[in-house]
Amino acid sequence: MPRATPRVPPGAAPGTPGPGDGAVRVGTQGWNYADWSGSFYPPETRPADYLTVYARAFDTVEVDATFYATPSPSTIRGWSAHVPPGFVFALKMPQQVTHEQRLRGAEDVAGEFFERARGLGPKLGPILIQFPADFGPAELPALASFLPFVPRDLRVAVEFRHRGWIHDGILALLAEHNIALALTDARFITRRVTLGLVDRPTADFAYVRWLGADRDLVDHGRIQVDRSRDIAVWADAIGRLRAQVRTCYVYAGNFFAGHAPATARMLQERLGLRVVPPEQLGDQLLLF
Repeated sequence: MPRATPRVPPGAAPGTPGPGDGAVRVGTQGWNYADWSGSFYPPETRPADYLTVYARAFDTVEVDATFYATPSPSTIRGWSAHVPPGFVFALKMPQQVTHEQRLRGAEDVAGEFFERARGLGPKLGPILIQFPADFGPAELPALASFLPFVPRDLRVAVEFRHRGWIHDGILALLAEHNIALALTDARFITRRVTLGLVDRPTADFAYVRWLGADRDLVDHGRIQVDRSRDIAVWADAIGRLRAQVRTCYVYAGNFFAGHAPATARMLQERLGLRVVPPEQLGDQLLLF
């Protein structure tokens, strides 16, 4: 059974580990969803305030927008201004690097992105390099040439969508550069394989993504699939994982069960983290 939902004391960061817990940050993949109005965001919340309200419930978010283009300095400043100290953004590497140039001759674009990301300062979390499904092991020379270019002071994770990458040699290569292998719950890799990697982290942090397999879930305002057993299995795995790394970042997607904020709260409850129920978000709108 899930643990009882702890109430959040005034001034406490949502999702902050309690006494005896390790460093786990739980959030969602994105925040700007109209379907969340009424079920997560209070109905009166303006879209311009979504991020501010989101940050009262979670202390991290994965930004999908950076996959499509490197954000401008003003965009970076705007994101930072809407969240409190202690909040961190996980940014996706632009697709120009991974999908178009496929790491070849991409140092200029990647370098600009890394420098722009640094504009978040302490609010910068991990950077995710997400590869397409057709980026297979034959691309190893491109990967091996690119990894030394990744700045050592940044936390970087890679997500392979081709199962051929999952072997000892690649794990060793990632570990050499302190780059995390993203542990993904999705259609393109079995959960058995993913969970088998929990005890073999390749970096001093971990990156977990719950993408889900059902792309027919088009209503993102409510839970439509009971994933409580899956969440329990993952909670146990994260319990093992966080004992091996400094920080574990976990991001739930809407397609995992239908409504990412509820999924993320279920994990917070399982892990004994502080949870901010949606009804408390409405009360805190008075602070705007």
